Amino acid sequence: AVVAGAPAREEKVAVEVEEQGEDSEEEELRRVARRAGGPAVRKGADCPYLDTISRQNLDFDFEKCCSVSLSPVNVYACLVCGKYFQGRGPKTHAYTHALEARHHIFMKLDDGKVYCLPDMYEVVDRTFGDIRHVLNPIMTPHELANLEKDHKWARAVDGHDYMPGLVGLNNMKQNDYANVVIQVLARVRHVRDFFLMAKNYADCSSRLVKAFGELIRKIWNPRAFKGQVSPHEFMQEVIKASNKRFLIEAQSDPIDFASWLLNALHLDLTGGKRKKASIITKCFQGKLRITTEAGTGKAKGMTEDLVDEVPFLLLGLDLPATPLFQDNMERNAIPQVPLAVIMQKFDGSTVEDTPKMGRRRFSVLRLPRYLVLHMKRFSKNNFFIEKNPTIVNFLVKNWEVRDSVPVPPAEPGGQLPPSKYNLIANVCHDGKAGEGVYRCHIHRAAEDLWYEVQDLSLVEVLPQMVALSETYMQVYELHK
Repeated sequence: AVVAGAPAREEKVAVEVEEQGEDSEEEELRRVARRAGGPAVRKGADCPYLDTISRQNLDFDFEKCCSVSLSPVNVYACLVCGKYFQGRGPKTHAYTHALEARHHIFMKLDDGKVYCLPDMYEVVDRTFGDIRHVLNPIMTPHELANLEKDHKWARAVDGHDYMPGLVGLNNMKQNDYANVVIQVLARVRHVRDFFLMAKNYADCSSRLVKAFGELIRKIWNPRAFKGQVSPHEFMQEVIKASNKRFLIEAQSDPIDFASWLLNALHLDLTGGKRKKASIITKCFQGKLRITTEAGTGKAKGMTEDLVDEVPFLLLGLDLPATPLFQDNMERNAIPQVPLAVIMQKFDGSTVEDTPKMGRRRFSVLRLPRYLVLHMKRFSKNNFFIEKNPTIVNFLVKNWEVRDSVPVPPAEPGGQLPPSKYNLIANVCHDGKAGEGVYRCHIHRAAEDLWYEVQDLSLVEVLPQMVALSETYMQVYELHK
């Protein structure tokens, strides 16, 4: 009879834990404290368990869910072992853990308040400040203004040094495609500054926006307990928002993920109003003129060319076909092409002819503050996916886009807009098509150095090595 009734009692406890709200817990706290003859709030000097806190075990990068019931409601973190438990009343998982494991200090993840269980009193002490800052990193305007100037490294709890803003991201299984995009967006200065200040999106109800902002704040946290960050909580929101299009256990294309993420963040920040401006469109959106020749594509049946002006967030560049035959040395030479040559696709006179879209010409009407380029390395046929190994030669600094693409003035007869760009991030693919891994090169402006980042690995590299990589995605910043 005892065994048969156990599941029913467990369900009853779970229901009680779920229904136990903030008010009932506060009332329970005061009632137990009065019964024990002590105050409901005590200073740190009056609590004998503060020395049991282990900061090495604390990790707030994962979902804020109870480790027993998996519920996200009313969750506390044990500051001794780092596990999450629900509630703090006598019939809750946190209370049971305090009795069984003799771990007595718990922090509520919603507001950062600290409690001692099972004695049921709140602990107030200044030493909890660093833990609260890791739980919810907050950056002051002064710290934000000095990010590009401060090249100091920070030190983690374990004694290892790390660079705030350039830390390793955990590859939980096959989410390297997302890690490189996160590293790239963390280097886009205006996007970084926007998401580092939580008040900028405090009124936004999107869980994706809040998770991305929290991830950016953790990446740039100079007082972190460890020198790497796990994007697990952010990826869980990505899985939900994308309807499982992007997963942790299956590799995807960084370009697809970056395009989806930028559009999703833009729509969530603007309340679904696509034409409304956001920090995403202010940074990445430019304008193209697409001219479709009469009698082809969308202009089929028309006697005049069809002209459309459309916004863009990134530009796709076509690579020349790889040679089919070996050279005189009986080797398959890897071809090279200058970036200025493949950028001529957008000069307004080069014609792109495809059976579906017809004959089209592209011209740039307005360049964005941050120019994102996609080298189309992968092509799919009826049998397999093929990778183009062509090396693209590009400048790391002072690339003048106007040399290969005409950029008209904002107003007729006006002054030509600036069009000189500096590379800030470069994403590469290593391995065969459908396999391999993604890595990225990141420019750290504070030191004017380049680093190669692949998940948790960070290595300093020369700028010449960046230019020799099989680049797949690039982000340039307008130099004014």
